[in-house]
Amino acid sequence: MLEKLMYWSWLPIVQLYIWLHLKLDVIRHQPLPPGPKIIVANHPTTLDPYFVSRLIQEPARILIIYLAFRIPVLGPWLRLGGHIEVAPGEGRRAFDAALAALAEGKNIMIFPEGDLSPSKGPGKAHNGAARLALLSGAPVIPLGIHLPPNGIRQVSGEIGGESTITRWPRHTPYAVTVGESIAFAGDATDRERVQAVTDEIMRHIRSLAQESKTRLQPQPVTPRGLVQSVRLP
Repeated sequence: MLEKLMYWSWLPIVQLYIWLHLKLDVIRHQPLPPGPKIIVANHPTTLDPYFVSRLIQEPARILIIYLAFRIPVLGPWLRLGGHIEVAPGEGRRAFDAALAALAEGKNIMIFPEGDLSPSKGPGKAHNGAARLALLSGAPVIPLGIHLPPNGIRQVSGEIGGESTITRWPRHTPYAVTVGESIAFAGDATDRERVQAVTDEIMRHIRSLAQESKTRLQPQPVTPRGLVQSVRLP
């Protein structure tokens, strides 16, 4: 109950930021399935977790880098919301917390690259999402995000004595494509199977990100083959 309360309490803040700074362009290939899900996406900006949460319209426990938990006000809010801290050397603890949340019927959101995406597009993935999918049996929902590079403001700063770089989308189109759910089966201790699932997840994310990118590029309008975007306010 507390997690749902925290989720709905901050949505107006996210919506205000979207209203002020973004022109959302969202396509969903299918409705989200019921039950616990693993939401995976590329990560071009620092605020992607909050925008994605708004778009899926369901609470999800997000795996978030530990530095965010060191920020006054934000850190306590993240803990109250049940989000999962990912700290150096504590990957197993974070993984176990995510697996337990899925077993409890919670959604998990994870960015497989483990950090902000390279400027050229989605990068190499870690295998955590694949292992979660194989161990839990929960479906994976891939998303592909794209926005123009000139719509991102990069800010260097310091959190808790550590240097950090954040990326803020400002006054820009922001396209998201939500793919179909994918079910994976296999042995989570089989390295080849885990790697194959990891590669498949990233293949879908890259394809969806490219689909998002294509929608933002000027194209001739023809009667056949039009894709209709769902633009959220």
